[in-house]
Amino acid sequence: MSNRKILVTSALPYANGPIHLGHLVEYIQTDIWVRFQKQRGHNCYYVCADDTHGTPIMLRADKEGITPEQLIADVEKQHRADFQEFGVAFDQYHSTHSPENKEYSALIYKRLRDGGHISQRSITQAYDPVKNMFLPDRFIKGECPKCGAADQYGDSCEACGATYSPTELKNAVSAISGERPIEKDSEHYFFELGHFAEMLRDWTTAGHLQPEVSNKMAEWLENGLQQWDISRDAPYFGFEIPDAPGKYFYVWLDAPIGYMASFKHFCDRQGLDFDSFWQKDSTAELYHFIGKDIIYFHALFWPAMLNGANFRTPSAIFAHGFLTVNGEKMSKSRGTFIKARTYLDHLNPEYLRYYFAAKLSAGVDDIDLNFDDFSQRVNSDLVGKVVNIASRCSGFIAKRFDGVLSAECSEPALFQQFVDANSTIADLYENREFGKAMREIMALADKANQYIDEKKPWLIAKEEGQDAELHAVCSMGVNLFRMLVAYLRPVIPTLAANAESFLNIPAQSWPSNAQPLLGHKINSFIPLMTRVEPDKIAAIVEASKENLEKTPSVTAKPVKQAAAVKTNPEQVAKAISEPIAEAIEIEDFAKIDLRIGRIVKAESVEGAEKLLQLTVDLGSETRNIFAGIKSAYAPEDLEGKLTVVVANLKPRKMRFGTSEGMVLAAGPGGKDIWVLSPDQGAQPGMRVK
Repeated sequence: MSNRKILVTSALPYANGPIHLGHLVEYIQTDIWVRFQKQRGHNCYYVCADDTHGTPIMLRADKEGITPEQLIADVEKQHRADFQEFGVAFDQYHSTHSPENKEYSALIYKRLRDGGHISQRSITQAYDPVKNMFLPDRFIKGECPKCGAADQYGDSCEACGATYSPTELKNAVSAISGERPIEKDSEHYFFELGHFAEMLRDWTTAGHLQPEVSNKMAEWLENGLQQWDISRDAPYFGFEIPDAPGKYFYVWLDAPIGYMASFKHFCDRQGLDFDSFWQKDSTAELYHFIGKDIIYFHALFWPAMLNGANFRTPSAIFAHGFLTVNGEKMSKSRGTFIKARTYLDHLNPEYLRYYFAAKLSAGVDDIDLNFDDFSQRVNSDLVGKVVNIASRCSGFIAKRFDGVLSAECSEPALFQQFVDANSTIADLYENREFGKAMREIMALADKANQYIDEKKPWLIAKEEGQDAELHAVCSMGVNLFRMLVAYLRPVIPTLAANAESFLNIPAQSWPSNAQPLLGHKINSFIPLMTRVEPDKIAAIVEASKENLEKTPSVTAKPVKQAAAVKTNPEQVAKAISEPIAEAIEIEDFAKIDLRIGRIVKAESVEGAEKLLQLTVDLGSETRNIFAGIKSAYAPEDLEGKLTVVVANLKPRKMRFGTSEGMVLAAGPGGKDIWVLSPDQGAQPGMRVK
């Protein structure tokens, strides 16, 4: 057994909805890496939990007429079932609403407080007088105080990019009750993240992060670290802050502590030494797999909290990109926002495990699930190359040799090539270069099939006196198949287990010193995997589509183009009658550099209800532009469209990134927005005069 002690976590899924294929990118990636470590003989533990606290949980439970505890218990059952069927083998799956998490959240808070890293002050917040609760920024809506855009959140405008406090919103209402909020003071608790600026500069540049993530952290550190509000007022579903009645930990404080809590629960059950993994001088390895959208919390807040509370920091944080489907963000209208359960109702989960593995790398780039490529790759690689070897050889072994393999290896040099590949493949698995590992394994599968094609056992079987040759060739094929199964075991564990049953061998460890099976009796072959059928994919897409009547943004676009119906005639009329601004000189207009741009990519912004992120080609360069037009346009309807861009607008840093220009549009807002487009013939980069 190895001396390596490894603790691995995935981000905690929020207990407010089902698992979908986008989530599974992370859990499958992590599970493959963990299975590989265990196959190598390392002491590796994989823990996770449901993230169960916060206002959305409380409000959903209230809406459904159940307690938050009942809601999170129901969701946990669904999450566990989905993970289990996808072969995601946690050593411990827990909940952040647990005694262990309450204990460690309080402990870390007290250590930070006693270390002088917690401050408190009174702040003015919006308060819902009907629900008798303070309103988080995302539960307040109103008109932007800068540009007047309607239906904006309480912290930033998705139309103009302005940031502000909720008290500045015009005509603000509670998104919960619809009542106008009042202002009310409340004492809040803050974590002084800036106290750890130097520590974080050192930590984020010491190899714990991927290079692109480390660079992003440097940008945030350069801009300065702000106090982090870690408290929320009752009513709130979470843990009460010690010695602060009516004050609760903000969900993002206790969520990452859930990693520790889940592992503590596991240690108590298994008799493991929890402290040896988490104490300051621990020699154990600690790895977090996360999505790139939560880097800030994991690479700044989390290591600072751990350091301030005298715990060890992570060995590394591995971020991954998002999942696109057929080249686009997952879409309910197109049937590509696919829940795990919908997929499981129609297809083998190991198809997806292999496909994700073939796409994943050590970087943070998005990966695409292209259904045509998915079918071709699974059918060609797993069915056509790997399983086909066993099916081509096993029948002869069963019928002609009573299921017993040859007593000698006919091609020791070829077998040794397969063994020697273990080092390269292991390094690729270790470094999370799964796509490259799959290519190496499939290159071996090609060699195995080439060997069988050259030897032609189906012809040898027809020749008299060639039984020994037939036995040797088919036995060699079975042994090469066995090596491929060993290398693929972290990715397709169910197929591997079934193959090992056919081979009549125990679960294979990493085959660094593998020897051929000689004179060994195998069992009857049964089909290990069938081909992906197109009708199954079609059924998944159909089952994932929302009723189009419930998605007006999908049908709004053709109506707008025909200019036949307006969704809000009063607002349109008001916009038309808006007074002309004061006259300006031609020199003033000349300062504005208007350019023709082509929208080459459009995608929704995670956490932004009305914002689209556009990649715009301006001829000599491309720009990243955020536009508050999601209520009027589906992203796929914008791609390829020509438009007019304010090209010399000073870049604006927004919550979601930097916007490098402005796309021109007309209309009062909501669904009534029309992006300006030039006539055909205009080209990206042309100046509008």
